[in-house]
Amino acid sequence: MKDGEPAEVTNFGLRALPPGASVSDLTSKIDAATRARVIDGASAMLNEFYVSPETAKQMEDAVRARQKKGEYDSVTDGDAFAKMLTENFQEVSHDKHLRVNVSPMKLPQNPPSPNPEAAAQNRRQMERINCGFDKVEILPGNVGYLKFDMFADPDVCGPTAVAAMNFLGNVDAIIFDLRENGGGDPKMIAFLTTYLFSAPTHLNDLWVRKTDATQQFWTLPYVPGKRLDGKPAYVLTSNRTFSGGEEFTYDLKNLKRATIIGETTGGGAHPVAGHRIDDHFTIGVPFAKAINPISKTNWEGTGVEPDVKVPAADALTTAQKLVKEKLAAK
Repeated sequence: MKDGEPAEVTNFGLRALPPGASVSDLTSKIDAATRARVIDGASAMLNEFYVSPETAKQMEDAVRARQKKGEYDSVTDGDAFAKMLTENFQEVSHDKHLRVNVSPMKLPQNPPSPNPEAAAQNRRQMERINCGFDKVEILPGNVGYLKFDMFADPDVCGPTAVAAMNFLGNVDAIIFDLRENGGGDPKMIAFLTTYLFSAPTHLNDLWVRKTDATQQFWTLPYVPGKRLDGKPAYVLTSNRTFSGGEEFTYDLKNLKRATIIGETTGGGAHPVAGHRIDDHFTIGVPFAKAINPISKTNWEGTGVEPDVKVPAADALTTAQKLVKEKLAAK
């Protein structure tokens, strides 16, 4: 705030208290030793795991230069420091998956192994949000419409996906609404995409820098219910469509299996994994990159360009108009 200027909120956040915690347990104050430790730890994780070792070194060098000039010296709030480091790393990498995070509660030294109770809790949470499936309906003209905002684990959410696709099993065309889809599990991408093909189809590859190994993703040999191969397909996008939502879009665009309508997507093609830095700080490090078998590249930093570019708010009505014209021409 400055004299004579109105107050302005520049940063705001909410935190959920874990079971058994109290407000007094929360702390976000940091000192010089913490700042140095976090910069050292984040740099080490990036150099070991980040998908591009050259970019990892460039990110470290940029932050070290800022550290040397004292740009972080006055930062005593953990949230502000995590935000600054995230922005400074992203200024070099332009990688929207990369983030430094802070927890006001002390993080466990060794994260607990998955257990039946945690799995049951995850399943209940997915059921409460219907696995991200928001709307499924048949629009006028026997056009299927499916809006889903994430690609959840098919081991948990496969039945929900099957129910949605089976409800649309007899439509003459289908619209996938991914305008609010932030990504998720590549296995669910392959699962849903399978409904659009009759023959085995190579969708995407993931190359992991640490192991120098490549994993292929193909459509599945079997999915329950009717397939919609041969039926016109449309994908709605926005600038919020991200990560796995972009892969689904990019795969179908390169395979010429769907018409993409809306806005250029967010531009994140690197899967991310979390790493503990100290008792309170973690970093999400993108560790792999998508490689499309047709384009031999991906959408990192560029996003997926739609075939028909319109504001996201107009994407559905535009798709319905195009579907009507397509079906009338048959």
